[in-house]
Amino acid sequence: MNNKNFITITLTGCGRVAEHYKFVFKNLNSRKFKIVGVSDLSTDKAISFSKHFSCPHYTDIKNMLRIEKPDLNIILTPSSSHYPLSKISLNLNCNTITEKPISMNFVEAEKLKILAKKKRLMFGCVFQNRFNPAIKLLKEKYNNGSFGKIITTAVRLRWCRTQDYYNDEWHGTWYHDGGVINQQAIHHLDVLNWINGPVTEVSSFSTNILNKLEAEDTAVSIFKFKNKSIGTFEATTSARPYDHEASLTILFEKGIFEIGGIALNKILRFEMFNSKSNFTLLKKKFSENVKTGYGKGHIPYYENVIKNLLNKSIKSPININDSIYTTRLVHALYYSIENKISCKLSDNKISKYLGKNKYKDG
Repeated sequence: MNNKNFITITLTGCGRVAEHYKFVFKNLNSRKFKIVGVSDLSTDKAISFSKHFSCPHYTDIKNMLRIEKPDLNIILTPSSSHYPLSKISLNLNCNTITEKPISMNFVEAEKLKILAKKKRLMFGCVFQNRFNPAIKLLKEKYNNGSFGKIITTAVRLRWCRTQDYYNDEWHGTWYHDGGVINQQAIHHLDVLNWINGPVTEVSSFSTNILNKLEAEDTAVSIFKFKNKSIGTFEATTSARPYDHEASLTILFEKGIFEIGGIALNKILRFEMFNSKSNFTLLKKKFSENVKTGYGKGHIPYYENVIKNLLNKSIKSPININDSIYTTRLVHALYYSIENKISCKLSDNKISKYLGKNKYKDG
């Protein structure tokens, strides 16, 4: 990295999530960055984004990175391309951040971790819900022992994705994406594992209710955690006619904490047993209004990225091992579904479908 007082950034991928990045970059407190290039296989999409950011457009990531030599490359492409594009980006000596998942399987992700360490580059994955004020408060209260032991956890993801969402070339396919578990619920898996993990064993069931796709649109799972607590995890994209909730309820030894909204963005219940304290002000202070399931967590995430890179630090906002563990958890859930058995995370099982091309892999 050079000695500028700002960092240069390129965006690889100009699709659905990239639209949210227009909001993210507009609302960053730090202005110490400059978008110097965007790339997409679609020339029209690349041109559109280049006009928005007033920068050059490309249809080839290698050309963009070789010409622009950015301090940071952000990958916003379909899930199946995260591994090959991250590999290209790191090999061209770019600090690299990718949207979730870090890769379609944890074996590939480990290879990227090793490559980034060898190159002495930042490499990270975006799980923005960790930066929600409500989630941060919950994490803090649990870590300092305010609530005591966790008894049970319950996650509910009830979002709406209509059939047109799955009618493109990649959403809901095993090779490019997976279903609700790997596409939507992976964010909530990450939060749950971050607060109460590690998850040690899962038992899961899935089905398709309203949507037609290769993978699942609905799943329900039971979790066991290392701390001996247990939990349930419910996720669907068959909610109609809009996103209803993304919520987390934890019953503690000394209280109960419930976060809801459509993006884990609002504290619905904050109660400590045998306490006369009124938590109304805390609930208001640490809740926020959001327009979409993306929430607002990308903003503090990238504030952290920019700050670290300016300070010559390659530490990513979320530990790379956590991101890899979340992908291991995804595969354990799919393995449980495919084999109709519970699955221990320590067994490192890999789904026979997720990330596999049925035409090439059999």
